[in-house]
Amino acid sequence: MTTLTRRPQLRNGQSPAHPVMRVIKGLTLLAACALVVMPFVAIVSTSLAGNDQITRAGGLVLWPEQSTLDAYTAVFTGGVVSRALGISVFVTLVGTALSLVTTAPLAYALSRPTLVGRRPAMMLVLLSLLFSPGMLPTYLAVKQFGLLNSLWALIIPTMVNAFNVIVMHAFFKGLPQELFNSAKIDGASEWQIMIKIVLPLSKAILAVVGLFYGVGYWNSFFTSLLYLDDSSLWPLQMVVRSYVVGGSQLSPAELGNPDVLPPQPALQMAILVISIIPIVCVYPFLQKHFAKGVLTGAVKG
Repeated sequence: MTTLTRRPQLRNGQSPAHPVMRVIKGLTLLAACALVVMPFVAIVSTSLAGNDQITRAGGLVLWPEQSTLDAYTAVFTGGVVSRALGISVFVTLVGTALSLVTTAPLAYALSRPTLVGRRPAMMLVLLSLLFSPGMLPTYLAVKQFGLLNSLWALIIPTMVNAFNVIVMHAFFKGLPQELFNSAKIDGASEWQIMIKIVLPLSKAILAVVGLFYGVGYWNSFFTSLLYLDDSSLWPLQMVVRSYVVGGSQLSPAELGNPDVLPPQPALQMAILVISIIPIVCVYPFLQKHFAKGVLTGAVKG
């Protein structure tokens, strides 16, 4: 009698992968991760390397022989980079706060079926998402309001994003209607319902939309290029564009006259690290809200 050997199966009915294929997949994933991580390692290593090693390596170091913080000390002496970092922090924090303060009430109002003119207003939001006003009309509007060479030019033109309004609108619309009915029976106004009931239940979507706004403000440089002629108002991304991408040399006066002037590649990589670190530090705290907020806002509605 012939004995048939049965292959082990997983719970979903599929056979387990062959060990060789598992090894190949693991090596492929490891190689992909290395390709992603190595540029960041090179940036950090170059910012910590000394002048001799950077010269021998041709400007990019994969691992520093003797680590030094001279580049970071020079950057934070009080020159153009320190000033730009403060401006970027101000624009990101104030811009994100104002964007949430304006986006949340707009999305909540559009989600209420009793709002008069809700459909035309929603159509305007969708049209603004599909049809951009263009660079020249936007510049003329900013100029007409007297915002040129002002930090508010980096905040107000992009304060409300139509996509974020739609995502938040879908989230609010998916909340149970019984909550609103009970609050109205108790005599609560729409503002009280939004502040005391809706917003406490919307921490996930507020975190996600706030992250979208914050990353947009932090990484934006094109608005600075358009609306700012005064280099003393440049945010950090304009400094990155000018001194890292453009290759301009940082003089001791622009760095605040540090005691030791590090090599230019180390200074450039240190600026890059400083521009990356804040967003990398924020992501882990909002990760638990990210998937929930995006999926809920995208599926419902």
